[in-house]
Amino acid sequence: MQQAISAISEWMLPLLVGVILLHGMVKRVPIYSAFVDGAKGGFGTSVRLIPHLIAMVVAVSVFRESGAMDLLVKCLRPILHWLHIPAEVAPMGILRPISGQGSLAMMIDIFQKHGPDSWLGILASTMQASSDTTLYILTVYFGSVGINRFRYALKVGLLSDFISVLASVFAVSLFSGMIHF
Repeated sequence: MQQAISAISEWMLPLLVGVILLHGMVKRVPIYSAFVDGAKGGFGTSVRLIPHLIAMVVAVSVFRESGAMDLLVKCLRPILHWLHIPAEVAPMGILRPISGQGSLAMMIDIFQKHGPDSWLGILASTMQASSDTTLYILTVYFGSVGINRFRYALKVGLLSDFISVLASVFAVSLFSGMIHF
């Protein structure tokens, strides 16, 4: 099964690009010109995103370096134990909705301490890949286009991030043989 998943994942991106190019050719879209126009628009968007990006990076750095993350994980330890979420990956699960870079740094720490092929390493990788940076998206993307009322998007995004952590623990436990049916 793992070989089949690996083969599918290796061919998914090239197939997707091929389908998009083929669709563009069938619709007679000038593909290269459309790509260049999109890149030009993306540059302007990038410039508008920079202030929001800097604000998020500073906030995450202050949260981690102040010791607030360690205190939060310590307070959440009983709940984490009840949900079968290892305390080692909890900071990553907390940071992932806020910052992709912050959670990536946590994942690298897990790799260095436990190894990338360890159960915690595989869990950290799965968590990183199965969730998104909800607060980053709301702050940067919604902010860049002037959307200020994002109450429901925030609730749904954070709920999906929480569920992705639980699903990651379940899936890695299932595929590693820790859960039997």
